[in-house]
Amino acid sequence: TAGGSSGGSAAAVASGMVPVATGGDGGGSIRIPASCCGLFGMKPTRARVPTGPDFGEIWHGAVVEHVITRSVRDSAAILDATAGADLGAPYVAPAPERPFLSEMGRSPGKLRIAFTSAPWLGGTVHPDCAAALQDAVRLLEELGHEVTEASPVFDGRGFAQAFVTMICAELRGDIEDAESLLGRRGRRADFETATWALGLLGRALPASQFSRAIRHLQRTARAIAPFFERYDVLVTPTVATPPFPTGALQPAPAERMLLEILGCLRAGTLMRHMCLLERTAAKVFEFIPWTPVINATGQPAMSVPLFWNAEGLPIGTHYIGRFGGEGMLYRLAAQLEAARPWFGRMAPLATVRSGE
Repeated sequence: TAGGSSGGSAAAVASGMVPVATGGDGGGSIRIPASCCGLFGMKPTRARVPTGPDFGEIWHGAVVEHVITRSVRDSAAILDATAGADLGAPYVAPAPERPFLSEMGRSPGKLRIAFTSAPWLGGTVHPDCAAALQDAVRLLEELGHEVTEASPVFDGRGFAQAFVTMICAELRGDIEDAESLLGRRGRRADFETATWALGLLGRALPASQFSRAIRHLQRTARAIAPFFERYDVLVTPTVATPPFPTGALQPAPAERMLLEILGCLRAGTLMRHMCLLERTAAKVFEFIPWTPVINATGQPAMSVPLFWNAEGLPIGTHYIGRFGGEGMLYRLAAQLEAARPWFGRMAPLATVRSGE
């Protein structure tokens, strides 16, 4: 897999078709494909890039638009070109100290860096991803940074359920907006099976459950913020497994059949009582146990391509900074890029057998 979403953008950059491509990161969808394709991906601070004129905010501020690139320089230059408030925005990110591109020539200094491989939302971490983190820790120590194993503490299980609840409700809103624009009701055939099912769940959710989910995400952000008074950066693996075959996260045949039957019946309430929401969350977050949390906190974070496993597959390392702190992350990324250049390294091409 090229990772997702924004996997097409990452594949286009990784293959050399284009030098940069856009991505929208609502749960990791710049950082995850960057990791899977051996690229650099920065998720800026919440509200750094305009979302107007059609949206005040997307997914209650979780989504931030930016680009996937091969170099740190290109990412910084494009953020300089696109960052800023737009008319009617509900809030604005803190102003940067200087242009992001100018951070390329500045030293990050000696940073207080925490690291953890403990999954916040999932249950297991592949040894290759743990090895990628340890490799990054050694490099950071060699560069003179103070590195300590530590992690913020919060309710991961509650966060996962709240995050998926929010996504289901927002997806239902997207579907109903599309119905209004098209002048017709959405049909099951218009959507992939899992998307249709999540939309039905979104329609069946009580408003109070959606409100409580948003409050839980906000409380999680409040719980994590004090951690970054003690540390400048937190480092984790970007994803919990190396890139896997495309489609591996799709429902199993029996699950797909059940979803199709329930979808035909428009049985969103029944799906909710069958705990399909919790099961969906558990499967997805096994792959991405870190990235969605930082969408809820609004902090900047980046995936840096420093490690390839024995199969030649890229595995990114995830660096999380303070709110409004892209400049410091760009300085650190430039230092890492100079110490371990990756620009000319290409991810391997997948072999597709006849009939696949």
